[in-house]
Amino acid sequence: MGQIIFLRHGQAKNNTDRILAGRTEGIPLTETGIKQAQHTAELLEHMNISAIYSSPIQRAKHTAEIAGRHNSVDVTIDERLIELDMGKFTGMHYDQIFNSHGNVFMKFYNGELEIAHNGVETFSQVKNRVLSLVDHVIEKHPDENVVLVTHMDPIKAMLSTIVELSPTNLFELIIANASLNIFREKENRFSISGLNVMHPSRFDQGW
Repeated sequence: MGQIIFLRHGQAKNNTDRILAGRTEGIPLTETGIKQAQHTAELLEHMNISAIYSSPIQRAKHTAEIAGRHNSVDVTIDERLIELDMGKFTGMHYDQIFNSHGNVFMKFYNGELEIAHNGVETFSQVKNRVLSLVDHVIEKHPDENVVLVTHMDPIKAMLSTIVELSPTNLFELIIANASLNIFREKENRFSISGLNVMHPSRFDQGW
């Protein structure tokens, strides 16, 4: 029985600035984000990981490199782990988007047409690409523990294929920066082993 371990990138500048960065390049991890990634790399020491795949976006790739160096595992970049294409909302502040378009996140999880009409990748499309990679990993690394470094919504996409979550549940669920989200796989069936698994020192502070 192998484990697919989804790791969200550490805190990045777009998180602190409350900007929807999407696939914008050149947005680095903050100093806090680097420390978060280092703590998570230490957690992975005990999980016997055999491979790391990463989104090509800088904040995820840097997180993956920290985890890889600490655990002597090479990082493979895979486009299927990339952040959402946020279309016309790319680079906008959260408050600006909510004021002009309402709760676009609820619309995204609800599959409303307004999302696609604004050039935003749909939640269904995210699910398809994430599950495609998961299938690939299961085939290539049978009964091994593999880390996939990505962004919040690809992780929610994986979670929503296992448990039934409403758009409200998905919107309110926060996948913490640099947290591990662990899924066990056996005969192509999944169970959840852990959500928002973090270094113990992080539970007495804000995520």
